Amino acid sequence: MSNFSHLTSRGSWALVTGASKGIGKVFAEVLASRGVNVVLVARSKDALTAYAENLSEKYGIRAVAIGADLASPRAPVNIQIKLALQNIEIDLLINNAGFGLSGSFLSHDLKQEQSQIQVNVQALIAMSHIFGRSMAARGRGGIINLASNSSFQPLPYMAGYAATKAFVLYFSEAIQHELAEKGVHVMASCPGPTATSFFEGTSTNMASRDFDSSLSVVEKTLESFDRGKSVAYPGRASVRVATWLSRFLPRSFVVQIAALATGKMGLHNDRGLQTGRLQENAL
Repeated sequence: MSNFSHLTSRGSWALVTGASKGIGKVFAEVLASRGVNVVLVARSKDALTAYAENLSEKYGIRAVAIGADLASPRAPVNIQIKLALQNIEIDLLINNAGFGLSGSFLSHDLKQEQSQIQVNVQALIAMSHIFGRSMAARGRGGIINLASNSSFQPLPYMAGYAATKAFVLYFSEAIQHELAEKGVHVMASCPGPTATSFFEGTSTNMASRDFDSSLSVVEKTLESFDRGKSVAYPGRASVRVATWLSRFLPRSFVVQIAALATGKMGLHNDRGLQTGRLQENAL
């Protein structure tokens, strides 16, 4: 099996979206601790700049903060331009930014649903295309796309979110096949419920014991990437088992089971947009 640890080791440049909180922030910390230079992207520029300075002082690496809202279609190109002006070439792209809506589909404003697709899908495609093309030209690089354990089945009361994550999984597997011969490794990571602020603003009643830690998810994701995996399952065993249901059971039955699960979690209540935008990935 191929080893891609050279992309996550000292001297490389990694770009992490959604890097101000949650899993993205931990990705930045872990990579910086390995000696990787990091570009941090998120909406909160002030907090991001302070975090970049902290990482640089703590680990002796270069850290660049770029304030950008990936809900804007122009954001990926603007990020590319800012990096080109600093002569920074990205070796590893981590498309971590994303957000999810809980509650029934019709309870959300249409613009919220469309924004969810823009951030979770359109921005990810744009970032993968922009930086994947330059990686392929150099014959070296890697892309990690944060999917989810919800990628494997329809998910009532998080319908749009699960659909975007199914897209991320299938898209990542497809372009991995295309880009492998060009020296670019693409991997989808499919964590389960993770201890971030993703569920803030929702009616979830999950206990802390039901969540994996962000550090565990990040470490297992990078371990899988280093080993050349095309899909990572960085959650607990029960989360991995749940992804098998759609392979063996009728789809109509899988949807019923998924609805029971989201109902048990309290996500069926029409509370609208949850507040953890540009964080990844809790379900």
